[in-house]
Amino acid sequence: MKFGKNSKILLCMTALAACFMIGIACGEDGPEGQEWLGTESVSGSDRSMIMDEGIRGMVRWMDRPVPNFPWYTVGGSFYTEGYNESTFSSFTEYYVTSDTTVVVDGIVSDPTTFNITQKTPSVVYYGAGVGLPYAQYAATVPSETNDLWILGATNWTQYVVSPVGTWLQLVAYAPVEGPAGFYEMIQTNTTDSRHKTYQFNQGYNTMNFNADQVGRHMLYFVVNNQPSNVVIVDVFAQAPEG
Repeated sequence: MKFGKNSKILLCMTALAACFMIGIACGEDGPEGQEWLGTESVSGSDRSMIMDEGIRGMVRWMDRPVPNFPWYTVGGSFYTEGYNESTFSSFTEYYVTSDTTVVVDGIVSDPTTFNITQKTPSVVYYGAGVGLPYAQYAATVPSETNDLWILGATNWTQYVVSPVGTWLQLVAYAPVEGPAGFYEMIQTNTTDSRHKTYQFNQGYNTMNFNADQVGRHMLYFVVNNQPSNVVIVDVFAQAPEG
């Protein structure tokens, strides 16, 4: 039996609605708790395990924690208060506390060639928290686009929360070699912007970034008049233990 396009969409919507009802029936936190939208992990069991394999991955993407901080409120206390370890716990694979071997001249260290075959990520996470297996990402994203990611131990992401003073490793893909304008915008009570030109190699490049200032850091680059996506690093002071 063949279904039309509208029928397929209706079937998908019905399946998703049924899955959400199953999640509620199994005791998952509903809209009032919203723990899955905070910085903590999803409470309870993994509800995707009882679902059809075809939509299991989609539900996991929906449930991935995405922090929500009051960046656009009035007042300065938000930028100066200390945050406990739970604020950073979901992102520890993406930063290190110190790196004395890196020399940064400007925004990031000088780009070097990155061999993707030696350190292929398992999953890439977009800014909203949506994840995609790397093989699927590589097969669907055009090779002519400029891409910027934050490298983790096993995954890549476009968004990280880190303590001030830590180091992050960036991975940039450029379809052509040449000079690249690299830009950083830092948002606190005021907004500062910086720019520096680096030489990019064709293909994957890696560079290091020091989160040395509290605030929201927005990073992107331009090669051959084509801008990349923006990666965001929310940098906070860490509260003393105890």
